[in-house]
Amino acid sequence: MSLRQLLRTHLWPYRRTLWIVVAFQAIQTAATLTLPALNSDLINRGVLVGDNGYIWRVGGVMIAFSFVQIVFAAIAVWFGARAAMGFGRDVRRDLFHQVTSYSAREVGQFGAPSLITRITNDVQQVQQLVVLAATMMVAAPLTMVIGIMMAIREDAGLSLILIVVIPATVLVLGSVVYRMVPSFQQMQIRIDRVNAVLREQITGIRVVRAFVREPQEAARFAQANAELTETSLRAGRLMASMFPTVGLVVNISSLAVLWIGADRIDAGNMLPGSLVAYLSYLIQILISVVMLTFMVSMLPRAAVAAERIVQVLQTDSSVRPPEHPITDLPERGTLEFRGVSFRYEGAQQPVLHDISFRVEAGETVAIIGSTGAGKTTMANLIARLFDASEGMVLVDGVDVKELDPDLLWGKVGYVPQRAFLFSGTVESNLRFGRPSATDAELWRALEIAQASGFVQAMPDGIQSTISQGGSNVSGGQRQRLSIARALVAQPEIYVFDDSFSALDLATDARLRAALEPETTKAAVVIVAQRVSTIADADEILVIEDGRIVGRGRHQDLIVSCPTYAEIVASQLGEGAVA
Repeated sequence: MSLRQLLRTHLWPYRRTLWIVVAFQAIQTAATLTLPALNSDLINRGVLVGDNGYIWRVGGVMIAFSFVQIVFAAIAVWFGARAAMGFGRDVRRDLFHQVTSYSAREVGQFGAPSLITRITNDVQQVQQLVVLAATMMVAAPLTMVIGIMMAIREDAGLSLILIVVIPATVLVLGSVVYRMVPSFQQMQIRIDRVNAVLREQITGIRVVRAFVREPQEAARFAQANAELTETSLRAGRLMASMFPTVGLVVNISSLAVLWIGADRIDAGNMLPGSLVAYLSYLIQILISVVMLTFMVSMLPRAAVAAERIVQVLQTDSSVRPPEHPITDLPERGTLEFRGVSFRYEGAQQPVLHDISFRVEAGETVAIIGSTGAGKTTMANLIARLFDASEGMVLVDGVDVKELDPDLLWGKVGYVPQRAFLFSGTVESNLRFGRPSATDAELWRALEIAQASGFVQAMPDGIQSTISQGGSNVSGGQRQRLSIARALVAQPEIYVFDDSFSALDLATDARLRAALEPETTKAAVVIVAQRVSTIADADEILVIEDGRIVGRGRHQDLIVSCPTYAEIVASQLGEGAVA
């Protein structure tokens, strides 16, 4: 059902091309099936009676029909390939747009490795089916039906062989295909597993080496690889068994035709040319069965792949754009949480409980708390990576659920906890924030982020290459480049989610000092673990178990909030609390 639905929706734009394929395949099939009849006439009326003129005339006609067959088959394959490639491109495009619209919840639900497999391998499986359908699906049924009619016309007595051979072939091959379906279903799951293990090991290669876990990780990958190999071999053995089976049927059938046909010729009930033509039709009919068999063998895997593709396409993001987005905002540079609670899907307890605070333009609010207190979740709610379960998150006085997504993301400069850079150059990563930024603005952002020094020291300066994920720069350099990228965007709200953790204290202090004059007209939210990073904030929110247990300035919280005092004492010593 999923395969039919996917083909119906994504092949519809190529219906004219497919009709051209059908027409050209029909013509080339008709030409192919005409050749045995011409060959029969050539033998019966030319060779047997010694009429050379007739042989030359019919031979010329056969050459013309062969030329038509080759040319029209090539054109049909060309148009069929164009339709199939366009189909694959469109499905990948729709999957990409669907996945990029997902919130973190849906990405976590499917898993990044599985989504990558669905966009690449699964689409390829369905695309191969479309190619086969365009090149075989039309020709094979026509060859089978018209070939049977032509064979009966040549000699009805021999056609009893077809009544036995074709159903037997279909029955045997159908049982093989039926056993292949579970193997193909399991194969896609195990491909996901291999991708997941491989992605973890490549991403965490440093951790693996640091803890000398190479043998254990190699064994884990070997197990996943062996399971995939076992499933692939099982499916491959079943698929490989189909073609020898068909070959056996073709050979036995040909032998039966020659045996019975020879007796009929000896009895004077059949001409030699008709036997040759009938044998040609029989082989073409059985070849069409082989083509259909190959087509059917691709159906189970393509059906499984299509089901996985449709599952992604039909899963809407939990963060949905509003039907009538608000673009006229009553305020500028403000952020407010109003009674916000949040619960992850399937969780028994909410992560956040009744969070309320407001940040005006020019103010800095810091959020601190123990690991797992809900700090990063609050930052994600601001950028609308998730939607609040209860309450409202307001940007410029409007609920983020009512804002146009592009407008919202243009107003929020988000620096995530794990700094991520894209493959390209330093410049291309900085312009991610604002493509129209000038070189002077890029260098200004680098200076504020304390990144200009190491960028200037790079071989090509701002044009220096950045590897995928920023793997060719240190963690602190990635953080500073991420901060510079947010500064280039010049947003109204800055959200720094523990974005200074990889910086030493001196660099941290210099960056915050340089940042302060640049954010006088913007609201700033800093999520941090270090007290020194947030000590100068206008207001500090202390989060514990998803609740605000203290709020105020640094000195006030030391006295009024035991949780904050404990954090300060653990980082700065008991003297800082006294």
